[in-house]
Amino acid sequence: MTSPDRVRREFPGISTRAWEHPADRTALVALRSLSGFDVLLRTLSGLLAERQHRLLYLASAVRVDERQFKNIHQLRADAVRILDAKTTPELFVLQDPTANAFTIGMDRPFIVLTTGLLDLLDPEELRFAVGHELGHALSGHAVYRTMLMHLMNLAAGIGWVPVGGWALRAIVAALMEWSRKSELSGDRAGLLCGQDVDASVRVHMKLAGGSRVDQMSHAAFLAQADDYDRTGDLRDGVLKLLNLELQTHPFSVLRAAELRRWITSGDYDRILSGQYPLREHDRNVKISDQVKEAARAYRQNFDQSEDPLIRTVRNLGRDVGSAVGTVGQEVGETVSKIGKRFSEWRDGETKN
Repeated sequence: MTSPDRVRREFPGISTRAWEHPADRTALVALRSLSGFDVLLRTLSGLLAERQHRLLYLASAVRVDERQFKNIHQLRADAVRILDAKTTPELFVLQDPTANAFTIGMDRPFIVLTTGLLDLLDPEELRFAVGHELGHALSGHAVYRTMLMHLMNLAAGIGWVPVGGWALRAIVAALMEWSRKSELSGDRAGLLCGQDVDASVRVHMKLAGGSRVDQMSHAAFLAQADDYDRTGDLRDGVLKLLNLELQTHPFSVLRAAELRRWITSGDYDRILSGQYPLREHDRNVKISDQVKEAARAYRQNFDQSEDPLIRTVRNLGRDVGSAVGTVGQEVGETVSKIGKRFSEWRDGETKN
């Protein structure tokens, strides 16, 4: 399929804030506040020239245009039009059986899709994937993804350095946490480009369980996320954190559930109806407002989560107030009893 199968809404002048997850923006703010991060960014920007990355894929992959992978070229053109992108990023198809897609580049980001991904997804699912990557490019994620890619290689090679190694690992860990959050933003952009909720869920189903979607169920797949959130005790909550520690992407089941949460919040429908922030107003947005919005989102997720670890922390926080009152009451009653007994003892001593 080389043309849209139906008319999709377009979003003139849309700001990336429309699809960026609050945790994504907050993670970037926190990342930039790390000691030495700005120096590292400037250093890598100088060392890792855009030309190096582009030449690598220009020599080892197929560049998409109207003559090569024409169907992907059309999907990209549709996504650029829908999100009203000012520039069209280059796109390459790389021979690799692993289903993957990424956007990298320090100055002029470009997109890479693997043949494994093309073989796995149908046209509408590929539309979601292309829109996802375009969202990364427009949000400026490619710069930090390029940093992460190189720093992970660097961290593996200099882990023996006592101070520098640990400092580098701290920045890598922060980048990986941001990377997981940025995937949620990319998924929202992908959905806005495809405007097909079922296709967006199928992408995550296939990434988790392969191409046999006829053997899977949307409802059951999404129910796994609810089960994952509720299952286990405090130990399982800790194990979930450890499982995520070295992941650059959230788990597929959880990504699908997070996208469902965004849809049910009403934000997706509001954007489709034309209610979205404009990029011409981006310069007027205050960082403090973004942090507050992220805090609100975190608080909402925290309050609604059934994860054993989060539930324990939440209950602990809620119980502290009543515990303090109970302890204070018991202390007061104890002191009163001691005072009463002391008075009784003193009265007895006086009579004697």
